[in-house]
Amino acid sequence: VQLQASGGGLVQAGGSLRLSCAVSGRAFRNYDMGWFRQASGKEREFVAAIRSSGTLTYYADSVKGRFTISRDNAKNTVYLQMNSLKPEDTAVYYCADHRPGYGWSSPNDYGNWGQGTLVTVSS
Repeated sequence: VQLQASGGGLVQAGGSLRLSCAVSGRAFRNYDMGWFRQASGKEREFVAAIRSSGTLTYYADSVKGRFTISRDNAKNTVYLQMNSLKPEDTAVYYCADHRPGYGWSSPNDYGNWGQGTLVTVSS
């Protein structure tokens, strides 16, 4: 299984970015997916998750109303649209596939991880 995250970069506060995570090596449509982030010197934290069908989504309170997770099962890709970005959103963002039967907000709830993509928000 390979997860390839992309789309990070440098953006000014208030701006937008869209992250993508392309998945190969498994039946993507059967797996729930999530996004996490890790700022320098901090623990990895949950950002958002989406069910395999795309009908249910979950968000951390810190991003609710600003970020939107979505997926295209035909393209084996999950997205994270990030709007109204803040300097505190600066982090490396990771995508991961969810372990069935586990919770949603702990890194231990996820199995395979992408390599991460850096998002830097300047003030």
